[in-house]
Amino acid sequence: MNTHMEQNIVDGLALQRAAYHKNPVPSYADRIRDLTCLGDFLRENKDAICEAVSLDFGNRSVHETILSEILPTLNEINHVKKHLKTWMKPQRRGVDLKTFIGAKNRVIPQPLGVVGVIVPWNFPVFLSLGPLVSIFAAGNRAMVKMSENSRYLTQLMQDRMPAYFHSDKLQFIEGAEGVGQIFSKQPFDYLLFTGSGQTGSAVMAAAAANLCPVTLELGGKSPALVLEDYDVNVAAERILYAKCLNAGQICVTADHVYLPQDKVDAFIHTAQSVVQKRYVSKDSPDYTSIIDDKSYMRLVNALEQARAQGATLIPLLAGEPFDASARKIAPHLVLNAPADCELMTREIFGPILPIIPFTDLETVVRDINARPRPLAFYPFTHDADKLDYLLTHVMSGGVSVNDVLLHVAQTDMPFGGVGASGMGHYHGVEGFNTFSKLRPVFYQARWSAASLLAPPYGTLFNRITDFLMK
Repeated sequence: MNTHMEQNIVDGLALQRAAYHKNPVPSYADRIRDLTCLGDFLRENKDAICEAVSLDFGNRSVHETILSEILPTLNEINHVKKHLKTWMKPQRRGVDLKTFIGAKNRVIPQPLGVVGVIVPWNFPVFLSLGPLVSIFAAGNRAMVKMSENSRYLTQLMQDRMPAYFHSDKLQFIEGAEGVGQIFSKQPFDYLLFTGSGQTGSAVMAAAAANLCPVTLELGGKSPALVLEDYDVNVAAERILYAKCLNAGQICVTADHVYLPQDKVDAFIHTAQSVVQKRYVSKDSPDYTSIIDDKSYMRLVNALEQARAQGATLIPLLAGEPFDASARKIAPHLVLNAPADCELMTREIFGPILPIIPFTDLETVVRDINARPRPLAFYPFTHDADKLDYLLTHVMSGGVSVNDVLLHVAQTDMPFGGVGASGMGHYHGVEGFNTFSKLRPVFYQARWSAASLLAPPYGTLFNRITDFLMK
């Protein structure tokens, strides 16, 4: 099967590359048409998309798919369409008055060619079609490798997308064992990967064989930090909203939270009240299932390991906290989790929130900085001086102040990790630039200053270089 799949991928890339060479720089009108078609696909297939995603999860709230995947992608499309004409304009670079050159120099943004996109299962619409907004705005073509956990959605994409885009512009590749490795070793002009750090390392190594540039959107243990001055009840509402969204299966959700020692009880009380009001029980259709049996058992085992080592587990919904048949786990708070247990050493990626009490802010900063740099950081405070201290001393891919997740949905801000949480950015103008070659074009004047600096060197050379060195 892999041999057949590999040939399909190779042939698909050859088709797109040939189309790129025929039309290497699509017009503004072409790009607007592509963006419009992408939006049309989302609007005209909204219900089918939501159903397919829910089938892939076992249960995925329709409202969550609309809110967290479809609407942000449409918003990104609208933003890019408003600004694309400006972004496409050649950038004029200033004249160097000393050398009298550069009057016509330009930096021209041009398409790279064919971009490969490797998509995870947790937000399969936003993380497949979202990047296409930047990719198409920059004038490229794309091949998208979906997750093997997104079978229903992938089939829908393969069945319906050809009515909107020819295969020489956009192709969707189904996920199966070994396909990711085959896909990432192809000689794309750019490769975007979203997923785990371990897989990201393998993707980067495969891409390196072709000197293919990559953007890696990874994850990590993104911390929330509530300071003494902030209303702990508001913080609990906002943190638990993000932690329960998609059952916590979000690379930028709050992995754990640091709380002032004297506010832990209040946080727990509000968390219980808020979650029970929003979901009533884990059987709520608005509460998403864990994606597969392996992930479900990993989370259950991690909770049991923490309990066995002395941690206190606090389920936030009444009734049995686990349902293996529906792959649902009630949201949990965890107190006193040992530093070496799985919940504290591995990205949780589920509806589980360890609480870490603190009394000294500098100790918290040292603890965060002792870990790999996270994809996101969530400080809660109204104290401008302390916030400035945190932004200066804690590095992360992005920051939302006094809330969780919202920096990701800002269409005019770049999104990306740093260090272990990834490299590169996209969204907005940064996305356009990422998938463009910012090509410098130098125009030589009728005469060349270099002719005055040619051998034999003498007095004129010395006078000119003395002037240039001032």
